[in-house]
Amino acid sequence: MKLLVTGGCGFIGSNFINYIFKKYPDYSIINLDKLTYAGNLENLKNIEKNSNYKFVHGDICNKELVNYLIKEVDAIIHFAAESHVDRSILNSEEFIKTNILGTQILLDAALRNGKKRFHHISTDEVFGALGSEGKFNENTSYNPHSPYSASKAGADHLVRAYFDTHKLPITISNCSNNYGSYQFPEKLIPLFITNLIEGKQLPVYGKGENIRDWIYVDDHNEAIDLIIHKGKYGETYCIGGDSEIKNIEITRFILKEFGMGEEMIDYIEDRKGHDFRYAIDFSKIKNELGWHPKINFEEGLKKTIEWYKENEWWWKPLKKKVL
Repeated sequence: MKLLVTGGCGFIGSNFINYIFKKYPDYSIINLDKLTYAGNLENLKNIEKNSNYKFVHGDICNKELVNYLIKEVDAIIHFAAESHVDRSILNSEEFIKTNILGTQILLDAALRNGKKRFHHISTDEVFGALGSEGKFNENTSYNPHSPYSASKAGADHLVRAYFDTHKLPITISNCSNNYGSYQFPEKLIPLFITNLIEGKQLPVYGKGENIRDWIYVDDHNEAIDLIIHKGKYGETYCIGGDSEIKNIEITRFILKEFGMGEEMIDYIEDRKGHDFRYAIDFSKIKNELGWHPKINFEEGLKKTIEWYKENEWWWKPLKKKVL
């Protein structure tokens, strides 16, 4: 199989490419990435000489380039997105352009070139916020609360519309918060880990009571693998880590692993429109495709901490350049 992976130099995309080559060494991958601040060629340094791998520096909003590349592939795995909520609050323009217009351009190209298989990577944030009870599932109504989640919701609706209108063979996955190696150090877990390595405090929004469902990145990639190969066209699959944890509890766990105390916490003003709780009911993908998360949060977080400790060469230049 020959895949076009968009955003393959980002956090989840690069882990996905490595996952695919380990499991399917005969597959071919074209990686189309704009190399924004969060895209890094170093993430895939280990496979750059693989004859089955091709990197293309380009924008998913470039219609001519996208049409040319899609002619060569069997399926499109669409990761490319602007994804940081705080940045979307400050300036939403790039989020609308990349996440909505870019997705539409890819869908049109897939349609024109023989109705290519299309899998769209989305987020649980499109569903809004939960109270203290309940979980998101595939039938949950959309209720996005940030420009980022609104742009991803728009993209989801577009993808689904191309199935309903054109019978394009699509699937969508809405996943909970990912963590693991190669995650850009603006996100909570890598930011806190790298701050402690640098002797800096940890900026916790409000009282840190917000709850997220966390999933190790390769558990997510295994789910995508199953959806690509066995998922039913036109369907959405919710992917969760079965690990609901308050932000303050994650903070304390990381502090404990570093042998530090709560004097390293800096409580800051809460984010605008900050959703209280996300949680995923992944029973559909479990029952239909046999998937479930394999790495528990404590194990995955310890692995992630060790990776950042051992790879300062990777993240230090990024923090100096952008944060």
